[in-house]
Amino acid sequence: MKTEEIHSLLRDVLPAVDFDADFLFTELDSLGIATILFVLSAKYHVQLDSEDVTPRNFKNVESIANLVRAKMSLENKIKQYASATPDKVAVVCGEDSMTYAQLWDAISRKAAELKAAGLKPQDPYVFRTNQNMDFLVTYCAVHSLKAIAVPVGHDASEEMFQAVKQEVESFSFPAGIADALFTTGTTGKSKGAMLSELSLTSSSENFVDRFPFSENLCFIVSGPLNHIASLFKIHPTLSAGGTVCIVDGLKDMNAFFKAFDLPFKEFAAFLVPASIRIIMQYSYEKLCSLASKISFIETGAAPISKDDMERLSKALPHSHLYNGYGSTEFGSAAAYDFNDGKYMEGCIGRPYKNVTIELAPDSTLVVSGPGVMSGYVNDEENTKIVLADGKIHTSDTGYFDEEGLIHLTGRVGDVINVGGFKVNPIDVESVASSYPGIKDCICIAAKHPVIGQVLKLLVVTDPATFDKHALAVFIKSKMESHKVPTMYEVVDAIKYTYNGKKDRKSYKEEG
Repeated sequence: MKTEEIHSLLRDVLPAVDFDADFLFTELDSLGIATILFVLSAKYHVQLDSEDVTPRNFKNVESIANLVRAKMSLENKIKQYASATPDKVAVVCGEDSMTYAQLWDAISRKAAELKAAGLKPQDPYVFRTNQNMDFLVTYCAVHSLKAIAVPVGHDASEEMFQAVKQEVESFSFPAGIADALFTTGTTGKSKGAMLSELSLTSSSENFVDRFPFSENLCFIVSGPLNHIASLFKIHPTLSAGGTVCIVDGLKDMNAFFKAFDLPFKEFAAFLVPASIRIIMQYSYEKLCSLASKISFIETGAAPISKDDMERLSKALPHSHLYNGYGSTEFGSAAAYDFNDGKYMEGCIGRPYKNVTIELAPDSTLVVSGPGVMSGYVNDEENTKIVLADGKIHTSDTGYFDEEGLIHLTGRVGDVINVGGFKVNPIDVESVASSYPGIKDCICIAAKHPVIGQVLKLLVVTDPATFDKHALAVFIKSKMESHKVPTMYEVVDAIKYTYNGKKDRKSYKEEG
């Protein structure tokens, strides 16, 4: 939601009011104020009432917009539904559940506890993200005190936990920061991205605008709650009055599928491509049986192959299947519903309503909008590199097609130089993964004793039946000769980061 949007909306309903006045409050009578409260409450699904009518809140359109944004926060939405639908189930985890009234009560009690312990506005609060309801309670309680939530993975070492704690507690945060989310560090040192309350509400609004979130929806969150792919689905689900079901990954696939037995009309989930492949490999028929229940599935964090797109679409012919694009630095940015019969690999569709995506001269994507981060914690150097002129300069390369859809082509630094040819490993992996028997794979650079740097393909498959010659011939039938790997190795598993991306950095270090 942009200030310009509210400005235009209010001018349409109150054409005689000068919304550019130095002090808007004096321009409005009681009818004008009542009209503004009614129109904005209906448009943005928030509760604005007489208590919000103050000279400060109605100083100008920007102050009105800030008021609406504050009302759109996760905590205010939970409070709103705790009053309007107190007995509606808000969150489920295993055999436990909380209604909206119970959740708000738990948040209020936790906030009082943290305040008594000395937590003040603008203070960072570091805590572990256990996959349970306590995380959500703590996260919202910190926000309700206007403090800064710093969630750290539940499996992070004590050394890392203390390092993050020391870094944030020695740093003076700028005003308005709500979260400090530490990236995985796959492209370097782990960095703490500072996100404002506007960043969070903007991303939530993007999802609600594009995806079919509703009060009937149960969103299954299976990924780590300190990563935006999962954390940022909690916001729109509860903002729409729906229900969040927290599952501890896909280690227990039965627990994931058991969530679909809950008494809700519609379900949705975020699943990284590796998880989608596991489900389709071991539980494809079960997935097909749930087709009438699944409203949508979003994937992201790593590329999904055309073969997997097509197979998932056949399993869920009536569901929305989104390939999303986002990052810790700019939240949600774009999405493509690939259940369209085209299955365009690498396509991320169009930007969300609060996002602008441009191409830099080197074909890297530049993302701007209210959702972008405010910078990195205690890292001015990297902040200047990534965040310039209020825009995030990514390492992702891509292009716009004739329909205005964005296609990703790779990532700067991942390209492998083989005999003067530039090879995107994702292209090789996509073809190799469609070969029968290949459960997973990664293409990396390796040193050949005679010809220098070559492509090496690590595959997860049955070693007893693996025929590297047959696989090489298959890849050559689909791609140019210089993209066919020279070396092959069967491995037990491909290394992934905790948020579902292939851990290319670790393979580079090994090489």
